[in-house]
Amino acid sequence: MSDNVRDVVIIGSGPAGLTAAIYTARAQMDPLMIEGELVSNTDQPGGQLMLTTEVENYPGFVDGIMGPDLMAAFRAQAERFEAEIVTRRVTRVDLSSRPFGVWVDDPNAPEPSYRADSIIIATGARALMLGLEHEQRLLGHGVSTCATCDAFFFRGHDIAVIGGGDSAMEEATFLSRFADSVTIVHRRSELRASRIMQQRAMDDPKIRFELDKVVTDVHGTDRLEGLTLTDTNTGATSELAVTGMFVAIGHRPTTELFEGQIELEDNGYIRVHAGSRTSVPGVFAAGDVQDHVYRQAITAAGSGCMAALDAERWLASGADEDNW
Repeated sequence: MSDNVRDVVIIGSGPAGLTAAIYTARAQMDPLMIEGELVSNTDQPGGQLMLTTEVENYPGFVDGIMGPDLMAAFRAQAERFEAEIVTRRVTRVDLSSRPFGVWVDDPNAPEPSYRADSIIIATGARALMLGLEHEQRLLGHGVSTCATCDAFFFRGHDIAVIGGGDSAMEEATFLSRFADSVTIVHRRSELRASRIMQQRAMDDPKIRFELDKVVTDVHGTDRLEGLTLTDTNTGATSELAVTGMFVAIGHRPTTELFEGQIELEDNGYIRVHAGSRTSVPGVFAAGDVQDHVYRQAITAAGSGCMAALDAERWLASGADEDNW
């Protein structure tokens, strides 16, 4: 391999990318991690944990840890093992042949910014939001996208769950264990969730429904205090006094760079096999970009470890594409 070809380039940060950087750096693979750039409050280096306040379910932190502090610790550990981290945005990749090409900044440049014999994709997934003016400001202060992450902090609260699919029903029934009340707000008169999930929510005495309603405003200075609901048929507005709002209208994997070059699931997530291997020999995927089921920091970190070990072993075995 020539000097300007890296053993591995990791695209994306967060628990998956940073764990992959730690493992590949310790394996002396001289990894380069391109962590992305700050674009918006929901799209920044470090992933979704940068938007999370206290994390209480990550093993090893008895008293919990703030999401950004956890990501800072991950990053410092990767740097301790001399992983190179670049705060740039990948704008183009070429996965048609090895070494792979990775462009940052100008996607039309004649030559890639970096070349690599293996790539670990850890670009994550974005939670879909409502797009309201004050929603981003209150994210982590009453507004959340993950019930299993944040439900504990809403004991005794009145909560709204926005959405009508299985994810919304699952989040609502989970939150009802902690909250005094849960109101499911859905824009249509019928839910999209499966019958069994609908029935489970309807049978829960703590759950009620606001159908044919959309959230048109969120209120609160330092924390969420309430929502304005608008009837989709009449346009009439009403106020819903809640101190928690969980947005459960779906996630979008960050796979735009790889469309047409790598096999994706029908829902847009990267399809993996034999651990973290994708359809392209030498390309591995870790974290929420390939996981639409668990979406937890600990599972993302675990899959980052898997991808790093898979990449190391594949390269050490001679990068045999026939055995991919």
